Amino acid sequence: QVQLVESGGGLVQAGGSLRLSCAGSGSIFRINSMDWYRQAPGQQRELVARSTRAGTTDYTDSVKGRFTISRDNAKNTVYLQMNSLKPEDTAVYYCHTDVTAFNAKTYSYWGQGTQVTVSS
Repeated sequence: QVQLVESGGGLVQAGGSLRLSCAGSGSIFRINSMDWYRQAPGQQRELVARSTRAGTTDYTDSVKGRFTISRDNAKNTVYLQMNSLKPEDTAVYYCHTDVTAFNAKTYSYWGQGTQVTVSS
């Protein structure tokens, strides 16, 4: 019903920047939030950034001041601009959305993930 496709991951040196993109498609009634999570091998999945329907944004403390989440609603795309990258930012980054369907039920969808590797 809903598909999310991430792009923009890759290898970057510490202090560098990357911009991740997540393009969504499918039939929904309302997007409640669009989010970025990340997960390193053997570690818990972590919410990195969230963009709410009201337009507010939230970030985990470790990325505040360095990462910025933004939306282009016309393109059904959410971005994560990552600056001043650190080796500890290395992880697979996943796009995620919470939506309300036309049946008034809420659903969560995940992208396939994109690898971000920050070298020292």
